[in-house]
Amino acid sequence: MEIKNRQKILLIAAATGLLLLVADSLILSPLMTSWQARTKRIAELKQLVSDGSLVIKRRESTLARWDRMRTNTLPSNISLAEGEMLKAFNRWAQDSGITLVSLKPQWKESGEDYMSLEWRADASGDIRTVSRFLYNLEKEPMGLRVETVEISARDNEGKQLSLGLQLSGLLLNSQEP
Repeated sequence: MEIKNRQKILLIAAATGLLLLVADSLILSPLMTSWQARTKRIAELKQLVSDGSLVIKRRESTLARWDRMRTNTLPSNISLAEGEMLKAFNRWAQDSGITLVSLKPQWKESGEDYMSLEWRADASGDIRTVSRFLYNLEKEPMGLRVETVEISARDNEGKQLSLGLQLSGLLLNSQEP
């Protein structure tokens, strides 16, 4: 009788082991994987809520910054925008003492919401006038971006410089916030 009891015990132990293995692979492992995925998703959602709260808190400063940027763009009227840029070039040249050789505007359609006015400017002067001109251009509050700057010497000593400049100004088609 002892052998039959031992066989029953071994059979029960084997069946229990097999049952635990099946339960682990069919129930426990999927539950653990689901739990970890859910925990990860909850952490992501908490981060999104935190980021959203920060965006809401920064709303006023973001809107104020956008208003400053929007008001520093070129006027919506194309001829007014060109005129404003031409006045700015003349103001920078007069303040710095540089000689403007040529100015060439070109409009670029960038999409439905905005356009850009690209200018190619050629000027000449000494190092002081060229640097002052570039300084005046950089401190301008108007929404401008300097694309390229080319400076080359026109004489052997480098006292006369030639400045080639390409910059673009932003024109927003819709001026609504």
